[in-house]
Amino acid sequence: MKIGIDLLWVRPGICGGTESFIRNLMNGFGRFDLSNTYLLLLSEDNADSFAEYQNYPNMESITLPVCSASQPKRILWENLHLDRSVGRLGVDAVFVPVYSMPHTYGSGIPYVCVIHDLQALHYPQYFSRIRRLFLRYMWRHCCRASSQVVTISEYCRRDLILHYPQAADKCSVVYDPIETVPSPLSAEVLEEKYKVRKEHYFYCVSSMLPHKNLQTLLRVMKQRKDQGKSIPLVLSGVGGNVSEFESAVSELGLEGMVINTGYVSNEERDCLYENCRLFLFPSVFEGFGMPPIEAMRKGRQVVMTKESCLEEVTEGRAVYVDHPYDVEEWAEKIEAAMRTKGTVEAFPQYELQNVVEKYVEVFRKAVRGTVRE
Repeated sequence: MKIGIDLLWVRPGICGGTESFIRNLMNGFGRFDLSNTYLLLLSEDNADSFAEYQNYPNMESITLPVCSASQPKRILWENLHLDRSVGRLGVDAVFVPVYSMPHTYGSGIPYVCVIHDLQALHYPQYFSRIRRLFLRYMWRHCCRASSQVVTISEYCRRDLILHYPQAADKCSVVYDPIETVPSPLSAEVLEEKYKVRKEHYFYCVSSMLPHKNLQTLLRVMKQRKDQGKSIPLVLSGVGGNVSEFESAVSELGLEGMVINTGYVSNEERDCLYENCRLFLFPSVFEGFGMPPIEAMRKGRQVVMTKESCLEEVTEGRAVYVDHPYDVEEWAEKIEAAMRTKGTVEAFPQYELQNVVEKYVEVFRKAVRGTVRE
């Protein structure tokens, strides 16, 4: 098969976890799927950021006459020209790793779309009215017009079918790929940079949006401080309302007890995982939730909620808080977790090769199910 991958939506360094997801997956296609060919559909202003993938013998880059920086212009171009362009390229299927399937799709080529979550339905306050209407239209369009729809957890699949039942017969669950490698950094680097010692800090990776529930975690840290417990919290927090978070830290008198690293490299993040006492994850809504799995793969004990997909993807192997906003329960579960030792959890279903095999099967289903006139 020849698969076109729509990468026009990628604004390098801005798209966050979705960009990391597709770059990781493309490395998997390059390493583990030598039986198929992938055409990377790039824009004029993001093509350079994908140059490394041309080293794979099964990948070819195609730069299309559009820029990704302007979302309205890119969306308009996709809807007017993308389907005609892929038709000329002779692809067997088009893989859209997000929800931006073009409205004009007369080529007869099957599309495979990924819907990572329906956050705008659950947290409409995060989005403008126009953005909410656009997302709802695009989700409905993908569910109706695509040949196959991928979601990233059973929770997401159920949620999608509840709101868009037309997706029921074409929806597959393919978990996100997760690769974990040892950090080349030592714990001494953390002590020098953040003044934290090996196994004497809690760690959390999260944005600062309200559903991440960091305010509860801050109240837990306040209680621990008042009790004379000195283990600090290190947070790698990017996105959301940073100033509100910092104000809460100040109001609770947690300066020095809560350390926000901001954005960190993968090497530093991995080092923080490897040397923390516990990994804490208070989020109440995720489409998948990579951080607790990454921590567990590194042998860290994890204390987290059961909300949305989180108990599903961690397979019941963490220490779970039943009531996400209950400070007392959080405190009890943290103390209990500190009395036990984490074990390295493999989670083979998230290995890159296994995820690639599942995507290839979805592509085959899309191609088999399409009858060209």
